[in-house]
Amino acid sequence: MNHKMPWNLAQGTGPIMEILAAFFVGLCCVLLSNGIEVEALHNGCQNFQSHTVMLQEKQPYRTSFHFQPPENWLNGMNRPMWYKGVYHLFYQYNPYGALFGDIMIWAHSVSHDLINWIHLNHALCPTEPYDINSCWSGSATILPGKGPVILYTGIDSNHRQVQNMAVPKNLSDPLPEEWTKFPQNPIMTPPDGVEGNNFRDPTTAWLSPDGKWSVIIGSWSNNQGMAILYRSEDFVNWTKYQDPLYSTERTGMWECPDFYPVSVNSTNGADTSVLGAGFKHVMKASFNSHDYYLIGTYAPGMQKYIPDNDFTSTSKDLRYDYGKFYASKTFFDIDKNRRILWGWVNESDSIEDDTDKGWSGLQSFPRHIWLDRSGKQLVQWPIEEINKLHGKKVGFLHKKLDSGSVFEVQGITASQVDVEVVFELPELQEAEFLNPTGVDPQLLCTDANASVKGKFGPFGLLALATKDLTEHTAIFFRIFKGLKGYVILMCSDQSRSTLRDEVDKTTYGAFVDIDPRREKISLRSLIDHSIIESFGGEGKACITSRVYPKLAVHEEAHLVIFNNGTLSVTISSLNAWSMNKAQIKHKENFIGKASH
Repeated sequence: MNHKMPWNLAQGTGPIMEILAAFFVGLCCVLLSNGIEVEALHNGCQNFQSHTVMLQEKQPYRTSFHFQPPENWLNGMNRPMWYKGVYHLFYQYNPYGALFGDIMIWAHSVSHDLINWIHLNHALCPTEPYDINSCWSGSATILPGKGPVILYTGIDSNHRQVQNMAVPKNLSDPLPEEWTKFPQNPIMTPPDGVEGNNFRDPTTAWLSPDGKWSVIIGSWSNNQGMAILYRSEDFVNWTKYQDPLYSTERTGMWECPDFYPVSVNSTNGADTSVLGAGFKHVMKASFNSHDYYLIGTYAPGMQKYIPDNDFTSTSKDLRYDYGKFYASKTFFDIDKNRRILWGWVNESDSIEDDTDKGWSGLQSFPRHIWLDRSGKQLVQWPIEEINKLHGKKVGFLHKKLDSGSVFEVQGITASQVDVEVVFELPELQEAEFLNPTGVDPQLLCTDANASVKGKFGPFGLLALATKDLTEHTAIFFRIFKGLKGYVILMCSDQSRSTLRDEVDKTTYGAFVDIDPRREKISLRSLIDHSIIESFGGEGKACITSRVYPKLAVHEEAHLVIFNNGTLSVTISSLNAWSMNKAQIKHKENFIGKASH
C-alpha cells in the first residue's frame, strides 16, 4: 500500500494476490459475460445535477468553507480515501428530504485539495434484497495493485443489518464513479447472539502478518458494546473470529468504529496495516451521541486490543470533540503522509426549521490527527490546505486585557473567519483552587458560564456576536490551581448565541492538558455562519458548536475578545483571516488530471 508496508504483498506477489486478482477479474468481467445482471447503481437515485440552492441571503446558516450537499439530509461519514491523485468523500445522504429517511444512500464527492469539491453521481443506492431498505455506513479499503473495495451495511428486506461489498465498475476510471455490487452479497450476516439491528458499520480492513485481512463491525451483545472481528484470506469469504477484538460493559451499542495505528515519535500518519514497536493503536467508537477513543496496543497474534486505559462511562473518557461531533472516520493520506479525521456535525435547530431551509447536517473541517508527545491523547489541527482560503488578515502582539475588557477585532469578515489567539498569564499563584477529581467539565462550564466572574477567566472570544453583544457565542478559558499543578477549563457557552427560543443552546466543556507555567494558552476557532470549531491548547481539546443567531448574520456579525475575570491576562498574539468561499460544484465542472 505504501513504502512502509513490511510484506511482499506491497509488491503484488504471493498466492493471496492471485486470489484477489481472480476475484476482481471474475467480478468485473467474467460474471458479466455469464449473464449475471448488474445495475449502474446511481440509476434510480436522484443526483445533485437537478438540484438548486437558495441564495445565501435567504440561507444565513449555510456554510462557506465546510462541506455540505446542495440540499437534504447528510449524516455519518463513510470511509474517505485518496486514490489516483484524487480525494474521495463518501457520506450518508437522504436524496428525498432534509430529515433522516427510510432510504439512505452513499453520496460521493471528489476533490484535489480537500477544500474545493465536486459532486459526482451517487455511489450506492438500494437496489437488491440485501440493501433494499438502505445503504448504510461502511468503509473503503484500497487493495494493493487492485484498487478500492467498499464494504457497507445494507438494510435487507427483513430489516436486518448485513455487510455487503462493491467494487468499481470500471477500474480504468480515475474517479471511479460507478460501483458494482458483489452478486453473492451479503458477505456477513448477524452472528448468533447479535440482534439484526445491532450489526453495522464495517471499518477499513487491515492486512496482518499472517496474510489475512481483518475488519471490525460495530455491535452490542450480552450487555456489551463491541468490535466484532472478521477475517478473510481472499477479501470475499469472511469468518467471524471467536472473540471480539475488544468489548466492554461500560458503553452502549458501538456505531461507526474506527481502528488505526499512530506513531509514537512523529506527527506523520501510517497505513492501517502498519505494525511495529514505534506505533500505538487507536480504537474509536460512536455511542451516547459522542465519539470516544482508546489508545493501546494491538496484539495481532492473539487478535486482541489491549487499551492503556479502559472506558469508564465518566467525563474522564477521551473524546475527539467535546461538542457536536459524531460518526467520524479517519483515512491515511498517502500523498502527504498524514492521517485525516472527519466528523458529522448535526443540527441544533428545530425539525421544522430544517425542513423549511431544505437541508440538515455538515461535515467538520478536515483535521490532521496524531498522538501527543505524552502518549496519553490525540491532537487535532485543521489541515494545512485551509491556508488556500485565507483572505484579508489582521493581527497584533502583546495587548493587556484588564478585568472587564471587551474589544472588537475589526477589518475581517466575522461570519466566516479563522482566528487564533495566544494568551499569557502573570501571577498564576493567585488562581482559584479546584479539585478536578470527579468534576464534569461540561457541568462546570454550564454553572460557571461566560457571565460568571472568576479570577483567571472567563477570557476568550465572543463569536457571531451583535454589536451590543445581545447575541454571542463565548469560547473561553478558566484557570484553576489544582492538586498538582494547574487545571485549564475550556468552554463553549451558547446560552446567548441567539434570540430564537427553539434552538438547542447546550454549553460544552473540556479540560485541556497543558501546563500554563511552561506553555502559553492558545485558542483557534473556525467560524462559518452556523458552526464554530474551536481548538484549545494547540489541538489538545476540541469543541464544535452549531449556532443560529437571529441578528448576528452576514455583515451584522462581529468578533470580540473579552476578559471577565478579576485578574488581567495578556494577549501574546492574535491573527485572524477572513475566509474565502470554498468551491463546491457538480461533476461537469471537474477539471484536472488524476495522477496514477
